[in-house]
Amino acid sequence: MELVAVALASLFAGLIDSIVGGGGLILVPALFALFPQTHPATLFGTNKSASIWGTAVATWQYSRRVQIQWQAIVPAAGAGFLGSLAGAWVVTQIDPGFLRRLLPFILLAVLLYTLARKEMGRSHQPRFTGRDEAFVASAIGLVIGFYDGFFGPGTGSFLVFLFVRALGYDFLNASASAKLVNTATNLSALTLFALKGHVWWHFALVMAAANIAGSLLGTRLALRHGAGFVRGVFIVVVTALILKTAYDAFLRG
Repeated sequence: MELVAVALASLFAGLIDSIVGGGGLILVPALFALFPQTHPATLFGTNKSASIWGTAVATWQYSRRVQIQWQAIVPAAGAGFLGSLAGAWVVTQIDPGFLRRLLPFILLAVLLYTLARKEMGRSHQPRFTGRDEAFVASAIGLVIGFYDGFFGPGTGSFLVFLFVRALGYDFLNASASAKLVNTATNLSALTLFALKGHVWWHFALVMAAANIAGSLLGTRLALRHGAGFVRGVFIVVVTALILKTAYDAFLRG
């Protein structure tokens, strides 16, 4: 029964994550609810072992239909990998708890800015080219990669927002690009969790298959309905993240 429950949660997480990020909003709470006595690192590692496959498949699916700026996004993915490693190391040295109360307000600012700028992300108009684009993308990858390794919630959504705001991508192109960077940050974190023995591989394989199925469905929806659809899902997911992180920070005992 537990295997069926985590497989279903992984499927829905893959669907949401492939469109705009935020799949952890579904899968991580499901794992904690089903296995409340398990060490958090094991649940985070098992989550990463499933979500990385869905994110990688989404990257491949998007690359067939969206013109990803590889010369900028591949360096960003490399920077994200290194940033995630650094963040994971830092979290072993200091407690990231101070971010719990700050995160809902950061997400609220992102949401309000997106709502105020109704045309933001509807058209694809890159602001940079060549080395400049690679530099800005890599800076985003490094910072958000560090955040993913150090704390994590909302990583995919932050990547999408910054690719739209800083690089001038539309929401569809931003989501496609974010998937590659997020795959790299997930791989970095998963490597550390696996080396420490914090992955339940017997669950991970079934969850990965379900996550891929959800990812294929979500990617198809995003490609069919375009940037406006992705923007709408982004607003819904960020709103849910605000509610979830605010509850965790201020209401949960």
